[in-house]
Amino acid sequence: MIAIPPPFQGGVWGWFFYNVINEFDIYYYNIIRIYIPPNFCLKNPGFSKTAILLYFIYMNDKVKIAWFGKHFGEEPPLTGTAKQGAGTIFFSDCNLRCVFCQNWQISHENSGKEYTISGLAKIMLDLQDQGAVNIDLVTPTPWRQEIRSTVILARELGLKIPIAWNSNSYESVAAIKDLAGIVDIYLPDFKYGDDELAAKYSRAPKYSEVADKTIREMYRQVGILQTDENDVAQKGIIIRHMILPNNLENSFLALEKIAAIDKNIHLSLMSQYAPLYHAAEFPELNRQITPEEFAAVEKKKLELGLDFGWTQEPEAGEIFIPDFNKQNPFEK
Repeated sequence: MIAIPPPFQGGVWGWFFYNVINEFDIYYYNIIRIYIPPNFCLKNPGFSKTAILLYFIYMNDKVKIAWFGKHFGEEPPLTGTAKQGAGTIFFSDCNLRCVFCQNWQISHENSGKEYTISGLAKIMLDLQDQGAVNIDLVTPTPWRQEIRSTVILARELGLKIPIAWNSNSYESVAAIKDLAGIVDIYLPDFKYGDDELAAKYSRAPKYSEVADKTIREMYRQVGILQTDENDVAQKGIIIRHMILPNNLENSFLALEKIAAIDKNIHLSLMSQYAPLYHAAEFPELNRQITPEEFAAVEKKKLELGLDFGWTQEPEAGEIFIPDFNKQNPFEK
């Protein structure tokens, strides 16, 4: 992946570097892969031409990971039973710069450890062996090309469980098209219906326009959520929206855009906002949401006919926030 100079991280330039310049990787990848001799595959049963290329050419590419393990904080179809869990991998860095970021330690401070492509493939296979019901890729956008290569390699080596792409939706349609056949489940946020707020709080101009097009492509690829006989997600899309304090209209606009895609889409309505990172610098964001705010957004959801999905009721008291300075960030 091309390194992003610090002055250009986030905002329009961040989007440009992540989603335009890195598209050139696809061209070089396709040129190189055709030169793997066909007989090489015959001498190495179980490896396709693509897998061999990825292993020997891409194994020195690296990703940065903050934490991985079995995680039980996702929506029910993504976690399975108490012994299963999502095989979650939290990647470092982010193409947004949200002032209220819950995971600021890894998305803004970029903490984590580097792994090669082959190392990441091993993590995925180990999580599958531990009983995880999917590979849940959190904030994968900055590492899209490396992750794409890894999934192809991991599948050649025996990965069978679904791949979940857990992103903020500030991605190009071309980037998402490149993931067709790689990703089984999309978990996009629809953070903002109001683009002025997106620019103000996340340095993401035209967020709603970009997210709408991106999510439509995700939906085109995988459709409505599909589960197995145990209600574990196998394919499809779940859209998330987190309510911000003092910004009801933003939520209303976001829900209207989601309903315009398909009213049968599964929506996860979240109330977990907490005033973290630089939120205190914005008085309107410096508190949790109220039960009245949640009720207003939930009412709008029902009025729009968004009947499928989950609602996260507001919690009394302090909201639990993961600490990525700990070995297990989710230990209370």
